Order: sequence, then C-alpha cells, then structure tokens
Amino acid sequence: MKSLVERFRSIGSKNLADKLQDDEQLARQVMALFTMLSELYGPDKLVLKAGKLDALELMRSSRIEDRVLALQRLVFEDPTIEAPPSPDGIEAALSSIEEEIADIVARRRLEEKIERRINDRMQQRHEDYVNEIRMQILREDAGPDTPEALRKLEELEKLEGRRLAKSAMEIIRPSSMSEIVGQDSAVRALLAKIASPYPQHVILYGPPGVGKTTAARLALEEAKKSQFSPFAEEAKFVEVDGTTLRWDPREVTNPLLGSVHDPIYQGARRDLAEGGVPEPKLGLVTEAHGGVLFIDEIGEMDPILLNKLLKVMEDKRVTFESSYFDSSDPNVPTYIKRLFAEGAPADFVLIGATTRDPSELNPALRSRTAEVFFEPLTQRHIQEIVRNAAAKLGVKMEPGVPELVSDYTIEGRKATNLLVDAYGVALLRAGQRHEDSAKDLTITVRDVEESIRLGRLSPYVRAKASDASMKGKIFGLGVAGFLGSVIEIEAVAFPAREEGKGAIRFNETAGSMAKDSVFNAASVFRLLTGADISDYDVHVNVVGGGDIDGPSAGTAILFALLSAVYGVPIRQDVAVTGELSIQGHVREVGGIFEKIYGARQAGIAKVIVPAENTKDVPSDITGIEVIPVSRVEEAISHVFDGPLDFVRSRE
Repeated sequence: MKSLVERFRSIGSKNLADKLQDDEQLARQVMALFTMLSELYGPDKLVLKAGKLDALELMRSSRIEDRVLALQRLVFEDPTIEAPPSPDGIEAALSSIEEEIADIVARRRLEEKIERRINDRMQQRHEDYVNEIRMQILREDAGPDTPEALRKLEELEKLEGRRLAKSAMEIIRPSSMSEIVGQDSAVRALLAKIASPYPQHVILYGPPGVGKTTAARLALEEAKKSQFSPFAEEAKFVEVDGTTLRWDPREVTNPLLGSVHDPIYQGARRDLAEGGVPEPKLGLVTEAHGGVLFIDEIGEMDPILLNKLLKVMEDKRVTFESSYFDSSDPNVPTYIKRLFAEGAPADFVLIGATTRDPSELNPALRSRTAEVFFEPLTQRHIQEIVRNAAAKLGVKMEPGVPELVSDYTIEGRKATNLLVDAYGVALLRAGQRHEDSAKDLTITVRDVEESIRLGRLSPYVRAKASDASMKGKIFGLGVAGFLGSVIEIEAVAFPAREEGKGAIRFNETAGSMAKDSVFNAASVFRLLTGADISDYDVHVNVVGGGDIDGPSAGTAILFALLSAVYGVPIRQDVAVTGELSIQGHVREVGGIFEKIYGARQAGIAKVIVPAENTKDVPSDITGIEVIPVSRVEEAISHVFDGPLDFVRSRE
C-alpha cells in the first residue's frame, strides 16, 4: 500500500507531496523527542510531569504544533508558555528543545557520575567506620594488654603483695597531741589558732626534731573534733616540703598552684589536644581546699612562688590563663570553661614550719600568719621521749640508757633513731627474731654505746658544768637559730716584760664584735680595779674557735680577765651573758630564751642576764636560777668563788 506522499506524487502534485513529507519528518522528530523524554524521566514520571505543567492534553493532540508546545512546557518546565509555534517556527522550536534536552542529558550523566563517586566514597567511609568499630570492639574484648604488658603487671602485683613490717618510726610516731613531749605551750597555741570558728594561717618556729611536723599533722584531726571547727570530716591534710617545690616562671608547670598544659607541646589529654583545647592542671592549693596545706621548711621557698601563694591565700582562688583558650569553641568541655572563667577554689589554712629565725622570713608572709614557737628539748624531755619509744616498741631498757641518749642529741627524732639502732644491735646480740623479742629483749648501755660508735656520733653538749672552780675560765652563752649553747672562754695573764707595754691577744676567728668586747672589757677592767691591763700580756681564747655573732660575750670576757690577773677562781656552774658598756653597764642582748635552755642543757645552775632582758625570761623556768643585773658589780659575788679585794670603791 502506497503512502499518502507517494500517491500525491503519482498524480503529479509535487509541492503537496513535499509538504506532507516534511510534516511526516517533523512528526517523527517530535515522537523521537517524546520517546527520549520518556526514557529520561520514565513513563510514569513523564505523565505526572505533563499533568503538573498542563501539557497532558497537548501531548494527545493530533496537531503537531500542540505537541511541540507540550514538548516546550515539559523540557523548559514552564507552564506559562501559551502560544504554540507557527508552522514555519516548528523547526526552530524543535532545535531549541533538542539543545535543552542535550543539556539535561549531559547534566544527568554528570550528576550520575558524581552520584556514583559519592556512593563509592560513602561506601568506603562506611566500610572504614565498620572496620574501626570492629577493631575497637576487638580491643575492648582483648584490652590494651599485650603478653609483655601482662607479664609486667604480674610482676607489679607480686611486688605489691610483698610487704615488710611497719617501720619503727611509724610505731614510735606520736598519735595524739598528748604524746608530743616538751611542747605543751606550743601545742595549746597551735590548737587555739586552728580549732576555732575562724582558723588562722600559722607559722611554726623551732629547731629540728622538736615535733613541729607531727603537731601540724595532728592539729587538723584535733580541730575536727571541736564543735566550733569549720573543717569537715573529709577535710584533707596536704603536705609538701618547701625545699622541693619547683616551678617554671612561664607557668608551664607549677605543682603548688596549678598550671595549664597547652595542647601542642605539653601533652594535654589526647581528646583535648586533637581539638586544640588547653588543659588546666590543678595544684596542691586546690587539693587542700577546705583543709590544711602544710609546707615544711617554708623559709626555703622561692620568693616569687611564695608571693604568688600569698595572693592565692587572699583571693582563695587560683586563676588560669592560656593563649590557646577560646571560650566560643564548642569543643571545650564545660569544666575547662569554668576553670578559665572563674578559677579553681583554694580556701585552705596554711601551716608552715621553719628552723629559720623569724627575721629571715618574708615580712608579707609573717603579716598574714600567726606565729607559734616550739621550744628546744631538754635532756629530761629527750629521756621521756626515749622511754615512750621503748614502751611502744615493747622493749625494756637498762638503767642509764635514756640518760646516755640525751647526752648525744636534743632532737626527738634523732633520739628515737638512736634507740632504734640500739634495738637492732640488741636483736643481733640476742640472736632473736623480731616476733620473739618484744617480751624478753632488753636494750643495754653497751648496745647504745655501740650504736653511737658505729654512727660516729659526738656528745651534743661538750662543755659541762661542774662543782669545781677554775681561774681564768668562764662560761658565756651563745645562740644559733633556735638553739642555745654554752661557750667556754678562758684567759691567761702575765706581767708585761716592760711596764705599760703589755699586749692583748684574741681569737681572730671569734669575730670582730667579740674582739671589740675584749677592748671594752679592758676599759671596764681599769674602771673597776684602777689597774691598767696594758701592764699585762693577756691572751683571751674562745675554746673551739667559734664565731661569736654579737657583743653578748663582753661581760663574761671581763670576768675571765679579772680572774686571770688577780687569781680569783670562777664558779663553773655559772654562765654569763650580756653586752658590756665601757661604763660598766650590762646591756640587753638577744636569744635569752634559747640561751637559758642551752645553759640548763649543760648543767648550769645559775645564769647572769641583763636586767633589761627580764621580760624575756620564761616565767615557768625550772632547774636553773636566773640573776638579772644592771651593772657588772652586781654579778661579781655570783661569779667568783673567793675574796673580791680587787674591786675598788667608786665613791
């Protein structure tokens, strides 16, 4: 059957045939475009799309112009295209439609390509994530412990299970304030300042080994028992030694006050470091919040660190700063934001201990603290400590053991150490095991002597008082830190080879002030006797060559000169201290409290002190007589054991 175009050509109508042929080509082209859109969107979606764009009826129209209009609305997605193209404009319209479809196809292929890559990437990420979760689960199941790590853990656990018995020091250490010997006044003063509704910061002064640290440890526990105390039951006692406190001025590290670890160089926690978040490290002042911070040897602290501590004590908070901190960073944990914004609490009571003189401490520290003074221990105190320690160890002592120990130390800690050494010697001697020794062992004097010999110890008090009298020898008194001691001063005198040309010799090592005291004594010698010391060759010696820091030996030197020149013996149970003025006055000196205790330690029965120092003499002193004098004449009868004819009348 011939087509319509061929029939028209057979009857000779060429123009009409060409027109019909063109229409047929356009119809096929339109149909091909609809087919392409159907493949591009899918038949169902194409129908839905045509419905939304009011192109459904146009697609079904027999007019090619309407169908082209439908294509325009579908391809350009514009329902406002109203007029169909004219017959002459159909080809141009189809051309623009084809170009738009080509663009759509190109975009679609590009989108599909990108989508495939996205899917591939997501699939890879998903697989990596699944693998990471799987490994994490495996690690959690197996733990971080390799066989080598497990072996080391087993060794550590074996070490933890291997324990010695308690050390002797743990057994001997006082467990209550009542067991601290010789410090009743200091203990009461400390508790009055700590066990109060308004506890004070305190500095404890005193020589080593007298119970300062022990009293500080027990003070908090005693304060908790008071109904007025602000300390809670869980209040901490945080202890540190001032000599070991180290810090970096750049605040890189500060174990006392706290510091900030930056996330790059200082090893902040991994989860913080990865986000660039600085990590504050809290210090001991925050650990002691609500309790007591005890700093032993506080006088040895770095001055700058001490000033920073004083600022914290005032503010009761520690502040932190870091150039890495960003308050707007959502990765910063809330507690770190609070530490940087508000600081860390540090409301504590400071108890410091020192063996230094108060004048050597920072004045700002002293102005913020109450001061408590611990007394040097006497031989009687040491003997009591030794007896208490023996009772706690459960051993017996031979008579004379406490007295022997007290000859070699005035420190409670050293006394107990010496007793423990003797305990070990006694165990070796007896050949007994520790658990069998408590009921039978006796520490003998020979055990202590062997410990003294093995430890190369020397008697603490070398100069001892005696009942005899000696010419040209007298006891002066000195003090070093919180410890007083007797100073042996001796003098000899010979007639000068040539009258008026005698010489005075004196220890150069004793110090310039002591040398001045000799010349003052020479002037008062002439004032008292009318004789000129230059008629004699005199040698004054400080036994042991000690450095006499101050003029307090002047009065004692005068009496040694008088005894040497006139041959009158001096009592050897009397000690003298006081600055000598050239007019014969005995002037005020320092360290009276310590000097009296040092004299009593040496067995001195009577101490001559300046009348101006009467206020410094302990009111409860026992075992020694204290004689205050204003002039040297008042002391002569107490010092010399013989006639006093050399003193001329001053009327």
